[in-house]
Amino acid sequence: MTMIQSIATGLADVLSMGGPVVALLLAVSVLVAAMILYKIWQYRAARVGQHQALSRALEAWDAGDRAAARAHLNLSRSYLVPVIDMAMTTTGPEAAERADAEAEARFATLERGLGLLDMVAQLAPLLGLFGTVLGMIEAFQKLQSAGSSVDPSLLAGGIWVALMTTAAGLAVAMPTSVLLGWFEARMRAERVFANRALRIIGAPGLGTHHTAPELPEALPHGA
Repeated sequence: MTMIQSIATGLADVLSMGGPVVALLLAVSVLVAAMILYKIWQYRAARVGQHQALSRALEAWDAGDRAAARAHLNLSRSYLVPVIDMAMTTTGPEAAERADAEAEARFATLERGLGLLDMVAQLAPLLGLFGTVLGMIEAFQKLQSAGSSVDPSLLAGGIWVALMTTAAGLAVAMPTSVLLGWFEARMRAERVFANRALRIIGAPGLGTHHTAPELPEALPHGA
């Protein structure tokens, strides 16, 4: 028997014992895995978190070196380049609001699909618990039909099969929740970076010319 045949046989056994709930959770897990792989590819293609050139461009802009800022901006492949370029090219409150809106539109694109992961992380344990309840009902129905000749193994077997759906639900929900938290943390960091970048472009030089207040001279001893 080949490895593929062994895997197929194992999956068939799990599905036959767990019933339609395990089959549904298996289908959901495949969908979640596809979504996670897509989001990882999307974040890498958009250069999420890779803003070294943009950071150097912002430093040059804040220092008043417009030519160096443009040069660093042209080297970046981040998805925020069009937004930063718009903010550097146009001025005025309406232009700033437009740049904020463009940044939010790009964030919305990167966050697409996270709602599905959140829904799976919340509903998968409940779906597993629902399967467990159904399995327990079936086990006790078999126990009742057995009458006086009760076989303890019959009840034990029904219980562990029923609990399999809860385990399957948790197995789907836990990694989904962890990866969802990672994606959301990265998007929060992106919003912080973009907000700071647009504020620097709108008001350059405020951070570079700040000087500490002079301390008063020490009074002579005994004065």
